[in-house]
Amino acid sequence: MKLSGDELEEKAGKALRSCLAKVPFLRIEDMEKEPYQRGMQPDFLVKLALPNGEQVLVVEVKNNGQPRLARQAVNQLLRYREILSGAYGVFMAPYISPKAAEVCVNEGLGYADLSGNCYLCFGQVYIEQEGKPNLFAKKRDLRSLYSPKAERVLRVLLSNPKKTWKIKALADEAQVSIGQVSNVNKLLNDREWILKKQEGFVISAPEQLLSEWSENYTFRRNKIRNFYSLKSVSEIEADLADICNKKGLNYALTGFSGAARLAPAVRYKRGFAYLDGSEEDIPMLLGLKEVPSGANVTLLIPYDEGVLYGTREFAGIRIASPVQIYLDLIGFRGRGEEAADAILAQVIRPQW
Repeated sequence: MKLSGDELEEKAGKALRSCLAKVPFLRIEDMEKEPYQRGMQPDFLVKLALPNGEQVLVVEVKNNGQPRLARQAVNQLLRYREILSGAYGVFMAPYISPKAAEVCVNEGLGYADLSGNCYLCFGQVYIEQEGKPNLFAKKRDLRSLYSPKAERVLRVLLSNPKKTWKIKALADEAQVSIGQVSNVNKLLNDREWILKKQEGFVISAPEQLLSEWSENYTFRRNKIRNFYSLKSVSEIEADLADICNKKGLNYALTGFSGAARLAPAVRYKRGFAYLDGSEEDIPMLLGLKEVPSGANVTLLIPYDEGVLYGTREFAGIRIASPVQIYLDLIGFRGRGEEAADAILAQVIRPQW
């Protein structure tokens, strides 16, 4: 949901009133636009009546609550505070991310968003509410950052966490357009998850990125085919590798099959593999029977070829990248989450 400037300010005013209403000894006397002073104009001022006198809140509203925009708002609020002595600055947006909230608090400023999160601390007043989910523009933002083509860029960044990239080089490596990389760059920069250098940029918050991505990812985007075989899982995996190598097909073990190669403590009874290309004759060649339940082999037909970026060979069998294996496992509650945590701790995090 995208709000116009006037609509956003109106909703911000209502949200702030709702937040302040939690304090019984506080009364809102006025909420108004402030005329320009020294070339600056806050979005609005709030005059409060407190038992020990009047308190003025100076409010800056942005249509995005990511850290980069929060820092801009904080700088504006600090300047306003120099003009309006004794005023308490408040940053508002449809949704304020935890890191953006931290930026405000560290500067002695408050925040409140339209999703119900807030922190106001002045005089005798202390109001805090956190953990409310984003109800507004975040869905569109996430669709853009975690679309198949954008995910290709993320896989490259997370698989090469210390490499500094130029836009074109990253586009070539991810096999996407320069415009796609520029869009991802902007979204990550708004979150302050990249560090810009003279020679390019590098991912600076890989764990935060992977965490948010995992919340917006499901392996079920792939075409899923479940099979049963009398052979052991290890025999099926070896046969799959042999057949795909002979036919020149791209494949990679993922899920528990991939995790067991990277973190030997992972135990499993069901094989998982990506198979790119014509998959119709592979199950027949492997002697697999497609079943609605009781499967011990799952073949995934990739929703995008990017899932096979960064595959590696392990004892003659190709496995997906650690990042991809983590993403595919995290959606399995219980043992899947445990295996994903093992990959994160033992393989991915040490590279950061």
